[in-house]
Amino acid sequence: MLRFAAIAFVGALSAVGAAKAVVSLDDLRRPELSAPTAASATLGGEGGAAQITKDRDGHFWAQAAVDGHAVRFLVDTGATAVSLSMADAQRLGIDTSKLTYDYNVITADGRTRAASVHLASVSIAGARVRDVDALVIEKGLENSLLGMSYLGRLSRFEATPNSLILHP
Repeated sequence: MLRFAAIAFVGALSAVGAAKAVVSLDDLRRPELSAPTAASATLGGEGGAAQITKDRDGHFWAQAAVDGHAVRFLVDTGATAVSLSMADAQRLGIDTSKLTYDYNVITADGRTRAASVHLASVSIAGARVRDVDALVIEKGLENSLLGMSYLGRLSRFEATPNSLILHP
């Protein structure tokens, strides 16, 4: 199952890389876009819906609690799995030197490897999902991605022009 996820993840990362390239070009013309602000996540408490407001860079950035630690994710519905950057994985206390990087993936920076990990919980403003499969990307992933191994476990999520609403 995770091998299939890794293959699908390759396509998602290529799309994210292309989108970042477009944003980077725009950043050269509009410097105010170069440092995204933290998008807000609001609505009900534990177990309630969460709303993520679109950032001024045009992306949805979610501040999540992963196993009790804060992680900032780029929401990516094209990513099969939640994907952690090496830095975020280490901040979560994952010993990245002991992982088995046996999945081949392609990022915006080219081919790299990924390791499968298990997260006890991922929560965004109360929209909590337990037992989430994820990948730690060995190289080339600047920002962690909130993929379908989280989003697909919600009862539903909906996009509006300015927000993404997550329903646990």
